[in-house]
Amino acid sequence: MSDFPIVSTGRDVTRQVLSDHPDLMVVAFRFEASGAIGALHNHPHVQSTYVESGRFRFTLGDREVEVGTGDSFVIPSGQTHGCVCLVPGTLIDCFTPRRDDFL
Repeated sequence: MSDFPIVSTGRDVTRQVLSDHPDLMVVAFRFEASGAIGALHNHPHVQSTYVESGRFRFTLGDREVEVGTGDSFVIPSGQTHGCVCLVPGTLIDCFTPRRDDFL
C-alpha cells in the first residue's frame, strides 16, 4: 500500500503515487464516473499507461483511440494527450524520469 496521499485532479478523478525513484514513478489515476476527464496536457516525461480497469477515449496528439482493461501504450515526451472516461476504472501510469511535480 502506498504511503502517498490521494489527490483530486478534477471532478471524479484522483491520483496516487504508488512508488517513485528519481528515474521512474508509478501512479494510479482513478476515474469514478463516466464522463470524467483527464485534461489535455503534455510534459517532458515519457509515459506508459496500463488500463487496469474501465474504458477510456484518449487523445494522443492528433488522433483518438479507445482503450479498455488490459490495454497499454506509450506516450512520447512532449506529446499532447488526455482522456475521457467511458466506463469508470483505473489507469496505471509510469513516468520516466519521475514527475517531481506529483510529490
